[in-house]
Amino acid sequence: MDKMRQLRLAKDAMDRDWADPGLDLDAVAAHAGYSRFHFLRAFKEAYGETPRQYLTHRRIERAEEMLRSADLSVTEICHLVGFSSLGTFSARFKTRTGLTPSEYRTEHVGRGAALIPGCYAMLWAGGFPRRESGRESNSEEAP
Repeated sequence: MDKMRQLRLAKDAMDRDWADPGLDLDAVAAHAGYSRFHFLRAFKEAYGETPRQYLTHRRIERAEEMLRSADLSVTEICHLVGFSSLGTFSARFKTRTGLTPSEYRTEHVGRGAALIPGCYAMLWAGGFPRRESGRESNSEEAP
């Protein structure tokens, strides 16, 4: 398999699984069949940014969409797009957009359709993962 095809497989995995907070360099490199360090160098050479930068950009793009369209709190959006820390999410969001998530929402809401109620947005996104007796499950699963 050629190098670009292998890298595209990994990039596709990031595009597909962007909301998974467990998506890390090792998991993505495995999709390409590379060691983590070789993958990091090859990805940056091919796409001009590291896999982490690419994944962060995808997550911020999804957060922008949710901030414009869903009636969810910034914390809920932070977790839905795959960040585990609100501080990290807010800092990276501001670096990328120049605005905090709250400022972004204030500036962009009202320029289109009404916000989707949070309960529908959460249902669509699959809810928040929660821990039950040491394993993760979706919040809408029966106890």
